Amino acid sequence: MERIYTIPLRDVKRVPRTQRSPRAMRYIKEFIQKHMKTEDVIVAMEVNEKIWERGREKIPSKIKVKAVEEDGVVEVLLADE
Repeated sequence: MERIYTIPLRDVKRVPRTQRSPRAMRYIKEFIQKHMKTEDVIVAMEVNEKIWERGREKIPSKIKVKAVEEDGVVEVLLADE
């Protein structure tokens, strides 16, 4: 199964500036666990690089991802524009 999600990261911006990128990564994982109803989530390196692109303090306000489920494991990739 394959789904496209636009994950809003504005709530993550309420944490201290130095914790934003690590918290955003955890938030993406929790979001996918909740919406795809699974515990096994693998976030691709390209998503990680997109979050950390402008450093630890300046995360994007939202990110568009593609969640692909195979054998109960969900892999999170950047959505192709």
